[in-house]
Amino acid sequence: MTISLLLEMASSADPEQIAVVCDDVRMTTGQLSELADGAAGIIASSGAQHVAYVGTGGVLQPLLIFASARAAVPYTPINYRLSAEGIHELIARLPDPLVIVDKQYRAMVGDAFKRVMDADEFVAAARDADPVSEFADPDAVAIVLFTSGTTSRPKAVELTHANLTSYITGTVEFGSAEPGDAALICVPPYHIAGVNAALSNLYAGRKMVYLPVFDAKEWVRLVATERVTTATVVPTMLDRIVAVLEDQPTALPSLQNLAYGGSKVPLPLVRKALAMLPDVGFVNAYGLTETSSTIAVLTPDDHQTAYRADDPEVSKRLGSVGKPVPGIEVEVRDEGGNVVDPGQQGELYVRGEQVSGRYTGIGSVLDEQGWFPTKDLAILDAEGYLFIIGRSDDTIIRGGENIAPAEVEDVLVEHPDVHQVAVVGVEDPQWGQAIVAVVVPQHGRTPDPEQLREYVRKTLRGSRTPDRVVFRDSLPATPTGKILRRSIISDLTEE
Repeated sequence: MTISLLLEMASSADPEQIAVVCDDVRMTTGQLSELADGAAGIIASSGAQHVAYVGTGGVLQPLLIFASARAAVPYTPINYRLSAEGIHELIARLPDPLVIVDKQYRAMVGDAFKRVMDADEFVAAARDADPVSEFADPDAVAIVLFTSGTTSRPKAVELTHANLTSYITGTVEFGSAEPGDAALICVPPYHIAGVNAALSNLYAGRKMVYLPVFDAKEWVRLVATERVTTATVVPTMLDRIVAVLEDQPTALPSLQNLAYGGSKVPLPLVRKALAMLPDVGFVNAYGLTETSSTIAVLTPDDHQTAYRADDPEVSKRLGSVGKPVPGIEVEVRDEGGNVVDPGQQGELYVRGEQVSGRYTGIGSVLDEQGWFPTKDLAILDAEGYLFIIGRSDDTIIRGGENIAPAEVEDVLVEHPDVHQVAVVGVEDPQWGQAIVAVVVPQHGRTPDPEQLREYVRKTLRGSRTPDRVVFRDSLPATPTGKILRRSIISDLTEE
């Protein structure tokens, strides 16, 4: 099965269904399909081997996904927040690309590439172009996404048509949306969630409302005016939405489900959101670029059960990412590759048709049995709930003892004076690495460092107590909420 078939099915089932809303643009599935055929014609006639897009998305995201698929050419949305040098470096790694660029980023792309088109001009030309519509080989690469590069040089992840469509068909029922259902999409186009938002909502028959540049007040307004029923946000977005609703209480009666993911969400924020929006079903979705998006989900029922539980073993599942989605197998292994017992920590391995595990220039990193090493440290409890502890690269080794930053962060973030916290290891002549807690205080609070250290010591062993506590106004993070620990360590080292 190919990506092209998803749009073919949607447009054949109901060509008058509103597919995309962005600013003043409203486009039906039939119109999207027709425009994608014309856009595919432009791509095919260019002779390009790849399509790159530099921009904020909106209508361009689903259009380019399906147009590239119908031209049988891979598609890569580029992180437009990078510097001009960073954008050039990523595009240069793509073979003979056609670069589509939003007007505001045209100067950053410059004249370094032989095929560059303004996004508005591309759309206008697609309306009059000779249509092309072909079905690619399901095992051909459909999407290439660059990882965030928070711990190393960004890798180019190759996702085939089969990877992506197996995820969609395994987790979404075709045409399952109710009439009037609408999804608000504000995740960046270059993130795997931004790609699959276009695929899954179209397949379900749900109107897609795009907010290309996130603003919490505008998000709340769109939920109300477009009668949005479902939305996906990253932790920083959820934090800002909650702040807006606290400041200006607004009823959101249409909102049925709110998914969050991309990085770990502090439990106090989750509990506050659950209390503030008691009629909304919250979903914690965990996945990776290499797995074509979500591989585990904490459902709305799981949230409510854990939120209201008296049993600590049940209540702590609010901090889990739930259970694997259909078609996904998971294992937690020790350093020797042995599967550990429930409740024991190790590296998470995943397997399934949606799992790619393949990088341009590197090849597949799947083992002989098809398992992908996520590099995430995890725990599976006895009931099959998955807890993500952090990246193996982030482990702090203090005095020969391995310490996961999340152990300390999960304690500190519960302190009433702490809004956000990141724990990192910095070089230390005595211990090898020292534990430093970087804290963003709650507004108007001035916590005492020693009190915070004592707060940790009461819960964890003394060896896990931060050696230092420093304060910042904010933490450096990617647009999807992943903390840039390398930046924090570099900043601390320069002090």
